[in-house]
Amino acid sequence: MAPPAETLTAERILEATEEVLRRHGPAKATVVDVARALGVSHGSVYRHFRTKAALREAVTKRWLDRTAEKLAVIAAGDGTAEERLRAWLTALFEAKRHKAGDDPELFATYTVLTDENGTVVGEHIADLTGQLTRIIAEGAGSGAFPVPDPAAAARAVFQATGRFHDPCHAREWTAPGVDEDFTAVVDLLIRGLTTPAR
Repeated sequence: MAPPAETLTAERILEATEEVLRRHGPAKATVVDVARALGVSHGSVYRHFRTKAALREAVTKRWLDRTAEKLAVIAAGDGTAEERLRAWLTALFEAKRHKAGDDPELFATYTVLTDENGTVVGEHIADLTGQLTRIIAEGAGSGAFPVPDPAAAARAVFQATGRFHDPCHAREWTAPGVDEDFTAVVDLLIRGLTTPAR
């Protein structure tokens, strides 16, 4: 039996919402379904999230934040800028590939939700490019990456690797040769970052 409504937290609601979305998909999942899964009234859910759209936005943000938090550890970690950049790009690709492969129903649902939540996605991309900027700026400071504008370089690296993290390319992530393609792109980007501008 579910705990009383007084102990209902936003986190519990978001966990239940993920399960409901997995089961019903974004088109059919309702706040009433979430409330039923929690054993509470839908009014109790609305006390935490004022609208269905707000709930969907929060669950999307939570999903994207999981990836960003893991990557932030790499960005702030030890190692050279090149090592951290390679590790960060690899971790991003692996995280996206695992999300798509391990739970395809939920991944498809989140693809729909991220299309609905442009602001949340924009913030996520800004967070990720900020992490890349930090790595590249530290590389510029050490002389490893002689780039004049680390933020511009970070945006370029993010865009250049889009095939390996943008959900619209998810079908390609298990194709033969994709790992070799990924390595070739990262190697090319590293060479570009480490070559002094003329």
